[in-house]
Amino acid sequence: MSSIDKAVQTQLENIQKKTGMSLAQLTAFIKKSGLSKHGEMREMLKQKLGLGHGDANTLTHYVLKSDGARAAEGKPLDAVLDEIYSGAKAGFRPIHEKLMKEIQKFGEFEIAPKKGYVSLRRKKQFVMIGPKTNTRFEVGINARDLKKSPRLLEQPKGSMCNYIVALANEKDVDAELVAWIKHAYEGAG
Repeated sequence: MSSIDKAVQTQLENIQKKTGMSLAQLTAFIKKSGLSKHGEMREMLKQKLGLGHGDANTLTHYVLKSDGARAAEGKPLDAVLDEIYSGAKAGFRPIHEKLMKEIQKFGEFEIAPKKGYVSLRRKKQFVMIGPKTNTRFEVGINARDLKKSPRLLEQPKGSMCNYIVALANEKDVDAELVAWIKHAYEGAG
């Protein structure tokens, strides 16, 4: 079992403890809601069970068997990247390459490709990189107490990342951004 699989398993176990419900009961609860769209289910779990965004998202993926890791499973990294950076998003590939070149200088970490982005992990995820839309590239940073900056969009508690930074081109991969990512890397274990 990979460290990502272990992390998801631990997260699911924690969700069961938080809710006092087994995975079978949680699955039945979601199916009984009559909702069929991922976003609707996630929001319902946040409202009805008080789960944070990340927990609600993971549980929804578990029930729908739709997580990004399964969509990328068994494919070589280059093939997944070719899918992520295709069509209107192809122009974002140089940003990805420059980010990875800088991040690889930090030391060892795990690359976990998903359907639409790439998660980078040590003991825990420290950054997510990829196109958010056809016109927006984002870096999600998991770090605490970064010095306020107009570039850093602080995310609500329970989000997948603490901060989001939007990038327009490779020039936006500067010393400031790299320092934030390095801080997250060091905090991830």
